[in-house]
Amino acid sequence: MSLIVQKFGGTSVATVERIEAVAEKIIGFRQQGHDVVVVVSAMSGETNRLISLANEVQKQPTARELDVLVSTGEQVTTALLCMALHERQHKAKSYNGSQVRILTDDAHTKARIQKIDDEHIHSDLRDGCVVVVAGFQGVDEQGNITTLGRGGSDTTAVALAAALKADECQIYTDVDGVYTTDPRVVDGARRLDRITFEEMLEMASQGSKVLQIRSVEFAGKYKVPLRVLSSFVDGPGTLITLEDDHTMEAPIVSGIAFNRDEAKLTILGVPDQPGVAAKVLGAISDENIEVDVIVQNIAEDKTTDLTFTVHRNDMVQAESTLRQVSEELGAREVKTDDKIAKISIVGVGMRSHAGIASRMFSTLADLSINIQLITTSEIKISVVVEEKYLELAVRGLHSAFDLEGAP
Repeated sequence: MSLIVQKFGGTSVATVERIEAVAEKIIGFRQQGHDVVVVVSAMSGETNRLISLANEVQKQPTARELDVLVSTGEQVTTALLCMALHERQHKAKSYNGSQVRILTDDAHTKARIQKIDDEHIHSDLRDGCVVVVAGFQGVDEQGNITTLGRGGSDTTAVALAAALKADECQIYTDVDGVYTTDPRVVDGARRLDRITFEEMLEMASQGSKVLQIRSVEFAGKYKVPLRVLSSFVDGPGTLITLEDDHTMEAPIVSGIAFNRDEAKLTILGVPDQPGVAAKVLGAISDENIEVDVIVQNIAEDKTTDLTFTVHRNDMVQAESTLRQVSEELGAREVKTDDKIAKISIVGVGMRSHAGIASRMFSTLADLSINIQLITTSEIKISVVVEEKYLELAVRGLHSAFDLEGAP
């Protein structure tokens, strides 16, 4: 007997019929002798509907009340799934985040999990129950409802799997695994049988939408085997695990991730003095805006230009803040560009192979695509290009690194 945590996303529970299909899938695992804890998202489109209602009432919804509102979507799904299991004569019990006591900090709309009380869940499992937990939500020390940010149900599932010491955490979604890149962009994209936590973390952080980045961080930190599966098609999915002997002969590049949701900001002609970068980026950080790619250039006239990227939704606030800092520093100009995209090649095999960057840059040059920014890590190379060239670049790189072929 194994303990399995299963997470079902919004498309998997989008209708009553799909919820009933999820119940049947869970029963199949119970009949095999497994204990099952289930984490569910809100029904597809429900969170957006609730946010839209909030925006109709208040231009900038109060974060605490927005959390109270959007957390209701998952509670609906937990109750309906338990009812479907009861109808099939299987014991089940639903929990919201505060009932489990998924303790978080007090950062409303983007809270981070601090501790999980697993006592009630273990008690219900011993009693033969399927435990169904509302994803995406928790509670702070003062008893306020908090949410973990969009896609937070993945994080809930992995955190529960870690706390419960589950044998595997299974993420059910509308795709049957992790692909070399988005199949909607490249027809020859291939499902990977396995990928390392490190690679998946880079893929998620660079734009792959299969898993939320924090869920991968949790899984890697606590060594929780993670498997991405389809709710609609049977198959082995993709196993996300530690780097081991299976990855020693891994392909140089495992996948290509991309992100259309970034914007670029540049402050030009800043006096080249110690602490300038800290002052600029510190002001952005104080607005709770995450910065991604950063490039600094020093000119001959002893001034510096600083370019960085943020999420496109944060560009207006970031620009306003940057203009204030620009006046304080006596900078020459502030520029913005929200028509960019970031493309990243990822693979643990890059550690032991030379010439990967040159192949990437040559491929883009052959396609007449200009590179605006470059950033690297040990297993990743990212470039920023004009958004209109995104799909052309991804298809060209996918072919250049032979990702269509067999693993």
